[in-house]
Amino acid sequence: MDALIVIFVSGIVAMFISMTHKPALVLATALIGLSVGIGLMVNQWYNPYLLFDYNGLAFGRGEVIYSVAAMAFSLLIIAGGYTYFKREPEHTGEYISLILFSLTGALCMIGYTDLFMFFIGLEILSIPVYVLAGSKKKDLQSSEAGLKYFFTGAFATGILLFGTAWVYGATGTFDLRELSNILAEGTANGPLLFVGILMMMASFLFKVGAAPFHFWGPDVYAGSPNIITGYMASVVKMAGLYAFLKLFTYVFAPVSDLWSGALFGMIVLTMFVGNLSALRQTKFKRLLAYSSISNAGYALMAPMIISDASLFNLWIYLLGYGFAVIALIVISLIVNDESDDIESYKGIGRKNPWIGFVLVLSVLSLAGVPPLAGFFGKYMVFSSAFATYPILVILAVINSGIGVFYYLRFVMVALSSEDAEQAPVLKPCVLQWGVLAICAIGLLLSGYITL
Repeated sequence: MDALIVIFVSGIVAMFISMTHKPALVLATALIGLSVGIGLMVNQWYNPYLLFDYNGLAFGRGEVIYSVAAMAFSLLIIAGGYTYFKREPEHTGEYISLILFSLTGALCMIGYTDLFMFFIGLEILSIPVYVLAGSKKKDLQSSEAGLKYFFTGAFATGILLFGTAWVYGATGTFDLRELSNILAEGTANGPLLFVGILMMMASFLFKVGAAPFHFWGPDVYAGSPNIITGYMASVVKMAGLYAFLKLFTYVFAPVSDLWSGALFGMIVLTMFVGNLSALRQTKFKRLLAYSSISNAGYALMAPMIISDASLFNLWIYLLGYGFAVIALIVISLIVNDESDDIESYKGIGRKNPWIGFVLVLSVLSLAGVPPLAGFFGKYMVFSSAFATYPILVILAVINSGIGVFYYLRFVMVALSSEDAEQAPVLKPCVLQWGVLAICAIGLLLSGYITL
């Protein structure tokens, strides 16, 4: 709770500082606020005492590790995207503040203890991102992305509220612990409860971009500013997936026979739609969008397993995915190609060895190649699911094989020797160098936390 307040106050301070038109001061405020927030959250792991407390939020050890990851990813995104934000000094504070406000909602979604607080966190997370997605005001594609994301989010929110109302009507409570006890005792059954749970699941699948609720996801990724695409793919997805796991794996576990079959089908559909659609993409962000859809399918396997290990398995998976996505997004900012063509990356790995090295690490981690973090994440999720759902894991491995094809195709473009001399010499700023270095270290070492 203390870290959440620090992040929110940092956003307000950054917004007011933006009136001075000094982007560096805004950046410093955000980075200091995030660093203090991470420190407070890490301290809570060892010392659960809080200066501020609220019954609707609780940060146990599971919530702490997800919150630290969300704040760390946000810090990397703000630092890596600073060159983009400072193009408009009068709006730098607004962009960074909106990210911090959205992160506040993400922390609420991670720490919620009742459905009411979850809904508030979801809206605090989503509304700033609607604005950020359409923040390139002179770009029609960005305006379209903001509008489509708003419509999708509003529709998902409506389904969520309708489902929550049905669950409340069947159980008489919003509190997660009371809900879990009521369902375990079997005192709340019937169509009212079951339909409510399925509607809530559908709304979650909208938020994480799972098929068949993914239809505008690639358009939103393609039209949004690159750095905002990175935020959606890492922090927003992490908050949504953890909130899903928390609700379905721990609260709705007693009625898993109701929703597990539907989720099984959605996971299979999501993996195949994401990977098969990615095969024919020629634009970088659309490739990233369909990769994100397929990765949502893999990640959703963790909540299928009613086990305490699911929490850590999903965290490792999202940690590797987040570092890879953020590194690729920062590289796309350095390349700075408005056409967003994959061919724009041709030969940059040979002309710019450090950037090429980080790009290859990131793409291979997404493909699940050992010994990178993405491999450990997939291994942990797949191995925990194999005993209960062997067919699902076999289909996931097949899809991973499909993914390797388009990931390696991107690597081959970046490392192509043909016309390599024509590739531009890229000049990342100091902050971007630092972000790429942290992401590279994370991809190389974070998987070994499991050992």
